[in-house]
Parts: sequence; structure tokens; C-alpha cells
Amino acid sequence: MDQARSTISKIFNGEPRSYTRFNLTQNMEGDNSQVEMKLSSDMDEEVGGNGVGEHLNHNSNHNPYVVRKPGRTPKNICFIAATTLLIFIIGYLIGYLVHRKKDLAPSCAASMLPFDDTVAQGTYETGAAPLMDWDDVKKLLAQKLSAPNFEDAFSEFASNSHQAGSPGDEVLGNKVLKRFKEYGMKTWSDEHFIKVQDPPVSGSNKVVFKGREQRPTGFLSYSGNGTATGAVLYAHYGQASDFGLLQDKNINLNGRVIMVRAGKISFAEKVANAAKMNASAVLIYPDPADYSIRDDTQLFGHVHMGSGDPYTPGFPSFNHTQFPPVLSSGLPSILAQTISTRTAYTIVTQLGGQSVPGEWGGIGRLGDETDIATVEVNNVVTEKKITNVFGVIKGFVDSDRYVVLGAQRDAWGPGFAKSTVGTSVLVELARSISDMVKNDGFKPRRSIVFASWSAGEYGSIGATEWLEGYPSSLSMKAFSYINLDGVVTGLDGFKAAASPLMYSLIESTLKEVKTPNNPAMTLFSQVARTNWETDVLEPLKLDNAAYPFLAFSGIPSVSFRFATNSASRPAAVDYQYFGTLLDTREKLYAATSNQTPRLAVTAAQFAGQIALRLVHDHLLRMDLQKYDSIIRSRVAEINRKVKSVQRMQPQLLPKALTVQWLISASGSYSRASRQMVADIQNSNLEDIEMCRIINDRIMTVEKNFLSPYVSPRESPFRHVLLGSGPHTLKALSNHLEALRTSDPEADANLFRNQFALATWTIQGCANSLAGDIWSLDNEI
Repeated sequence: MDQARSTISKIFNGEPRSYTRFNLTQNMEGDNSQVEMKLSSDMDEEVGGNGVGEHLNHNSNHNPYVVRKPGRTPKNICFIAATTLLIFIIGYLIGYLVHRKKDLAPSCAASMLPFDDTVAQGTYETGAAPLMDWDDVKKLLAQKLSAPNFEDAFSEFASNSHQAGSPGDEVLGNKVLKRFKEYGMKTWSDEHFIKVQDPPVSGSNKVVFKGREQRPTGFLSYSGNGTATGAVLYAHYGQASDFGLLQDKNINLNGRVIMVRAGKISFAEKVANAAKMNASAVLIYPDPADYSIRDDTQLFGHVHMGSGDPYTPGFPSFNHTQFPPVLSSGLPSILAQTISTRTAYTIVTQLGGQSVPGEWGGIGRLGDETDIATVEVNNVVTEKKITNVFGVIKGFVDSDRYVVLGAQRDAWGPGFAKSTVGTSVLVELARSISDMVKNDGFKPRRSIVFASWSAGEYGSIGATEWLEGYPSSLSMKAFSYINLDGVVTGLDGFKAAASPLMYSLIESTLKEVKTPNNPAMTLFSQVARTNWETDVLEPLKLDNAAYPFLAFSGIPSVSFRFATNSASRPAAVDYQYFGTLLDTREKLYAATSNQTPRLAVTAAQFAGQIALRLVHDHLLRMDLQKYDSIIRSRVAEINRKVKSVQRMQPQLLPKALTVQWLISASGSYSRASRQMVADIQNSNLEDIEMCRIINDRIMTVEKNFLSPYVSPRESPFRHVLLGSGPHTLKALSNHLEALRTSDPEADANLFRNQFALATWTIQGCANSLAGDIWSLDNEI
């Protein structure tokens, strides 16, 4: 544009900033009787305060050149010729600049296709907000994050006592809120009145084995209360496969007191598996093979097979008096208690019965009917007020669309790795990105919400209550969640769990972020030795704070952590000090060879770049076709098992039952995702409204995998691919296996009902992805 201005100025000997306007009118004879040329002395381009829209202000003080032609003279003819030539030059320059602008535009499908970071993305404006070069964005973020800053943040947010709802928790919340305000962010808080189980104020829980009584100080919130007596049975980690092995040995599980090692799966899953076996109680202990801690160390946790306040399932805990009494279906009916390694040793060494299976890798006995133990749990229900704290950096184009970064603030004890590091990363990212916006010219297209949650130790209560409290506000607005809990637990390993929509974004970010100790090496080079998905990705588990965002609310989510390399230590536990009072700054520094601050910087860069990429690009970087292969794999598995059951148990599933409709629904999603990519390739990023429409279609995918046919109260995690409950494709596959083996609990009619509903859920997702009603695939 500067070239055009210079050319015009030279023609008229004007200032370089002047523009020329022409007004050609015709007289009744058709001649050009007047040529009016106006030179503007100034033309300013302004962007509104919210970053949306450009407005051109023209100075009205012009000096017109008016040429009146009583007759044709050489001078007038020359002037008309010069004017015509000038119009041609202006048109040529405008056409050239527009054509060049389109050539520089980034491909509209860049966010939907396999990432190729070697391809220039281009930097141009759509008339809404300046698109800062992505390399500049990365450099700015890296410049603002430093190890000394994290040392200071660790000191500010470290606390030895900040259990949910306590004065220490409130103090930390106020500190976070104060920081957000200092950074110029819009802030607010969110209060909930929750019910939790705490250990007895007077008295204690007890475990008695062969006349020897133990009174542990650790506890498991939401355990059943009362007293249970039964024969002790060792069940390894308490996984479903462990109980299956015991059943294969014809061991009676009814009424037994099950003793299991901590690790592999959550405490809640261990207790739920034991309850299915009709056990009376569960004792959980830290085994020396997985924990290098003192033998009297106590464990703390919860056994709610879900998230959020279990006394208000499916709705928020704003005020208990407004709702009838109800309990979550995930609360156990049996007793559960943690015991120390020392107590466990006194029990294990006295057990009789069969030998421990060799595949469990241990020695000793499983226990027989004479190894009687009594477990007494006297936990008390307590009502607490908790506060979530928020800050937002508003976007300049789609400010009502936002990515959420969140970190747990509470802990059983010091909780340095569990909550202090995550809170520090949250606050440091808020400071850095706020500064980029205020001082460096960065203008995110969409908003970034920073959230500090309370009551995470009781099962992500703060986060889940927020999701339950504002479903209509969050629907189609919160497009991604990044979990910052426990992001540093080791030195040389890296693990991530996420929605498949975010796999490609995780991969590209790993290729951009440098390792803490070698700026010449990327994280991808360090952790992805063979197949990056196999080396890095793991399932998103129920006890992860990102899980309810994904499986309950349908928001694509990611959780990650630096961990101890699994090659040097089996991954039975993520970090041996979680759930203990030993999670201190000293312990984490020892586990990371004093590299915790530098690892926190890298973790902040990883989370920050994911967030910034999602608010920087015109289109959300979600890979819709990742789900295609997952759906196809699950459908193929179900198809094989249906045929097997029809062959072996024809009375249960008649030949009339076909998988064709589920296969067709899978095909519909595949075609819709491919068509979406084609639509994007044929779209123009200069069209702001078109970008918003495309992004809205992308955002519907995860949400539409939530089954609309199940109750959020009974089955809160409604995602048919990644959720839990009888409505999921995984549950359908397991149900078929139960039918094939003539399991008495298998119900063919229930299977057929869930099968039909799952089919239409997938078809509905494909329909939504297709867009307009006239674009739907009607092959099913």
C-alpha cells in the first residue's frame, strides 16, 4: 500500500501520505463536463477498542481541482488522458495488492490437516485483529518465563496447610485473585457449599487383625461407615483382571476383607471392583515395590467413583436446601480404609491359603477363611464452603469463545507437586500472556480463562461444580481445557492424556518446545523414540481433573506431566508422594535433581503454546479425522463379537440384529469429517463470519459424542467413546463378551437398547458436523 501511495503522490507532487479521489460526471450530451480530483491530507486506519473491525476516517478539508471545459483544448485533453491513466494505475495497484494478499493468506485447512510446521502460515489481517507471526508469539512467551520467576512463585504459593475449605485454602485463593487483578485481568470468584467426608474428629477408624488393633490417621473420603468383619484376601492392585484371576482359582470372594496395593488404578476403582465381588471391606496400602517411603506413612484419598460433590450429583452445590436428598451412584456401599506399609506387613506375613500367583511377581499367601479382620470406619460428613477463582484475558475477535487453563489449589498436606507447582504455572502464564497483550501488541482472537480450583483432592469438586453450575454458559463457548495439576513429577519422561481431537496439536507443540537442559533439542526428540503416540500418550483417567471436562461436558481437554522415565521405574504410581503428607518442595527437588524450576518453565511453555495456538489461529487446531479411526476400530470389534454371539448363542441375538446401521453411522462420520476438510479448503479466511461458523462446527464434535439418551445424574460421563457407563462403545463390547460366555448378569435386551442409542449418537454427531440440515448424510 505504501508503494501505491508513493506513486500517486509523485504524480501530483503531493505528500507521500495523500490519496486521490475522482468524481466524474457527465452532461446531457454525454461529455465529461467536469473532472473533480480531491487530495486527502490524511487517512487513518483505526481498530475499535475491542479489536473488532477497521474504520476509515477521512479528512474532509480537501482542495479540489475543478476543470471546466467550455471547449476542447489540448490542455483539457491531456488532463483527461492523465486522469484516465491515473485511474488505470490505481486499479492495477489495488488488484496487485489484493492478489498478493490472497497469496500470503494461510491455508484455511491448516488446522484440520496433518501439521507441517515447515510450511509458512503467513501473517495477514482479516480486518478484525492483527495476526502476529507465530514465531514471534512463541519467542515472546519464552522470553517472559524464567526459572527465577518460578522460584519466587513457589515461595509465594507454598503452604503446609491448605485443605479444601480451610483458612489456608482461602488465603491462597486470595493471593491468586490479587495477582490476576495486578495483571489487569477481569476477575471473579465462584462459591459452592459442598459436602465431604472427613476423618472422625473424636475417636478414630480401626483395623483389627488377629487381636492386634491399628488406628490409622489416613482415611478415604466417601467410604461406607460402620464395622465389617471377614477373612482377609490379598488381591494385588485390585484391578478387574486381578479379581478375575482369583475367581479362576475358585476362591470365595463373598464377604472378604480385600487387601490391595496402591497404584495402577484409582482408589475408587479398586473399591468398586471389590464391591462387585461382594466384598465387605477394602484395605489399601503402599507397597515397598512402588513406594520408597517410611513404613508408617499414611495415605489419603477418596473412593467416589465419579467427580464433583456426590451429594448433589448432576447439579451444582450452590445451596443444598433447594434440592431433595440424593446420592451419587458412584458412592460405595462397602467400607474402605488406608493402612501403612508396616500394618500391611503384619497382616501379609500371617496369611495362609494358596500361594500368590507368579504373574503378580510376589511371594506369600493369598489368605484363607481363618484370617479374620475387622474394619471400622467412622468418617463424618462435613459441609464446607469452597471458592474457585478466575481471571480472563479477553479476545479481540471472538471474545465469547475461550480456552480454560486450570489448576488445583488445595491438598491433603503441603501438596507441593500436586498443587503448588500447578498454581505457580497458572499464575506465571497469566502474568506472561497479559504482558504480551498489554506491552507487545499480541491480540488473541479468542479469550483465555485462568481458573484456580478448590476441593480437587476430594474428586475435582471445584471444577466439576463449575461445569454443573453453568452448562448453558459453557456450551459452545469453552472450546478446550488444559489441566495444570501435577505437571512436574519427574525428570526425563513425558506423558500426556487428551481428547483425540488434540493429538495433532500436542505433537506439533512437542516439536516446538525445547527441553529444559538442551535448547538444541525439542521435547519431541527427547520423548518420542519410536512411535510418539505410543511413547507419550496415555488414557485420560477418571481421577484426572480434565476428565469431567471431556466426558461430562464434551470439552476437548489435555493433561500432561513430566514424569520419571518408565524405563527406569514401573509406572504403578505417578508420583509416590501424592496422597501423603510428604509432598514437599524438598521431595520434588530431589526427584527432579533440583531441576523443578526449569521443568516448570518448560511445562508452562508447553501449556502456554497450546493455549496461544488455540486463540491465535483463525481456525481451531482440532484434528477431526482422529476420531474416525477410533470409531472404526470400536465398530469392527463390536461387529466381530455380534457375529460370535449369534453363532454361539443364537437365542440371545437373532440373525435379524445387524451391525449395518452402526457401520453406516461410522461411515457417515468419516464422510462428514472429510467433507469438513474440503469445506475448509474452499473457504476464505478473510471472511470472519465463515471462520466463526467453521469453528462452531468443530466445537460441536466432542459435545455431540455425549449420549443424549442417558441421565447426567445416573451416568454423568456420557461420552460414548471416552466416558464410562453401559452406553459407551467399550461397554457394548464388554456386554457382548458377557453374552458370549453366558454371564448370568448379561441382558440381551439391555444390550440391544444401548446398541441402538449408541448408533444414533454417532449418527447425530456426524449430522451436526455436516452443518446445515440440507447437507446431512441420509444413508442411515
